[in-house]
Amino acid sequence: MDIVGTGFLARSLRPLAGRHPGTLALAAGESRTSGASEADYQREAALLRDVTKQCTASGLRLLFFSTAATGMYGLAEGPGREDAPVTPCSPYGAHKLALEEQLRDSGVDHLILRLGHLVGPHGRHHQLIPTLLRQVREGVVTMHRGAARDLIAVSDATTIIDLLLAADRKSETVNVASGFAVPVEDIVDHLARALRLEPRKEYVDTGVRYAISTEKLRALVPQVADLGFGPDYYRRVLNDLIAAGHA
Repeated sequence: MDIVGTGFLARSLRPLAGRHPGTLALAAGESRTSGASEADYQREAALLRDVTKQCTASGLRLLFFSTAATGMYGLAEGPGREDAPVTPCSPYGAHKLALEEQLRDSGVDHLILRLGHLVGPHGRHHQLIPTLLRQVREGVVTMHRGAARDLIAVSDATTIIDLLLAADRKSETVNVASGFAVPVEDIVDHLARALRLEPRKEYVDTGVRYAISTEKLRALVPQVADLGFGPDYYRRVLNDLIAAGHA
């Protein structure tokens, strides 16, 4: 598999570089769920067009990473599903959905993965867990009241990606998440206990609680049952990050 990109996700995919010939993974897209400009979005759309042309000319399958976060599914009634109409609730979600449609319209062989919140070594500073860790250490955490997030270890996401590619899935859109959205307050409390800190919490009333359906994922990749997903899965994900010295 060829990998386009050098950031957090691209680095995490490197163990798969020697596998899945005929696939190109585009892991160089905009990862900021807020704060990105229209110019940033246009650059990613242009990159996708260029990579799509490359895949068409070379007969490659394109692996594209979208989002299963609140920007995509925050307005969904019930768990967000791949086969249901989506009304994005943020510019980032609308942008990713537009890129999905751009890719489908291209006619190239593809696999679209809507990712939950990836957690692992070398996470970008603006991502959820690095942001919460930084705030816990600084002593004040901004809490979005009622917010919940679905965390998945990037190592588990990579395992799932490996299995999906091995199954030769094409022209599919699949949620890759644990299926268990955790209140952000519980995430902060766990980080604080693990680090033996007592940060002050400041609340804003803009939180979104949502859920991601993993029904399709479990049907396509039965091995997901062995990954330990469940209500307490997030604790292991955070403990592993801290134990590895990356928190």
